[in-house]
Amino acid sequence: MRKIAVISVLYIFAIVATGGCQKKKTVEPTPTPDPPVVQTGFAKGADVSWLTEMEAAGKKFYNAAGVETECIALMKSLGMNTIRLRVWVNPTQSWNNAADVVAKAVRAKNLGMRVMINFHYSDTWADPKNQTKPAAWNALNFTALKTALSAHTSDVLNQLKTAGVTTEWVQVGNETNDGMLWPDGAAKTNMSNYAQLVTAGYDAVKAVFPTAKVIVHISSGWDNGLFQFNIGGLINNGAKFDVIGMSVYPQFVVAGWAVANQQVLANMNDMVARYNKEVMVVEVGMPWDSAAECKLFLTDLIAKTKAVTGNKGLGVLYWEPQSYGNWKGYTKGAFDNTGKPTVAMDAFKN
Repeated sequence: MRKIAVISVLYIFAIVATGGCQKKKTVEPTPTPDPPVVQTGFAKGADVSWLTEMEAAGKKFYNAAGVETECIALMKSLGMNTIRLRVWVNPTQSWNNAADVVAKAVRAKNLGMRVMINFHYSDTWADPKNQTKPAAWNALNFTALKTALSAHTSDVLNQLKTAGVTTEWVQVGNETNDGMLWPDGAAKTNMSNYAQLVTAGYDAVKAVFPTAKVIVHISSGWDNGLFQFNIGGLINNGAKFDVIGMSVYPQFVVAGWAVANQQVLANMNDMVARYNKEVMVVEVGMPWDSAAECKLFLTDLIAKTKAVTGNKGLGVLYWEPQSYGNWKGYTKGAFDNTGKPTVAMDAFKN
């Protein structure tokens, strides 16, 4: 289902006239689109890239009172101001292709939300263990590969621009710990190639949205050695980018989330001091059934990000908080099994 239900004035009148009350069975109307404004300040948001696929599968979302509510409007009501969306090149199904991304981005824009676009430069998931070239790019030499990356970036961003969406941030790659588009752009074997790919993405972004900030995104935000290797290598090889993005999933830190957050803050401050870059936590997550603990984790991480030297901590975004009911086996959302937000989401209200 890609159409948002809109309750007409006549229908509301009929309900009132007959004394009917079916609030828990209706979808709250999407608010009138906010006028376009240039937004500043701390970004609090969510990656909701699964949204259209979840809607097509019949998933619905509810506020704390049990009233069915359009998902992005619900995120806004919970204190979020930013929506992040991933892009795949030629996915097997249509999810996360350019058209799907534009449709979701328009919905976010119409609600006055800020937009971040996340290019995976793959037909499927790109992450620390997978940086697979799109099938259509497999036979390209490196020069042609850079051209393809640039053309894809420009095409998607121009489609967004045509649809009236201005993107504030653009990721050139997702969790590129060891580079992207392997083997050509593997950082450990050819940092120069990796840097050139990042720069190709940067130039393409700036040609469409000159004021957008380009993000290089690395996982394990507490791992200073990884960041020095990757970000330092990019800078030493002349790569152009604006922001260092981090993933923070504290279950991978044996000492717990409090220690992880301290290490993340130390790493963020080091990145600012060492490379004079802004930093941003673009992905977080914790098991949905640890909601109270997750709220503590998020509240602390948001405070620490706001405390980064020189106000260079730009924001914190939750990864797919609306996923629920063991959606695709993912259990680190922030909604319960009835489709309602847990108390973890309260961390974004302040």
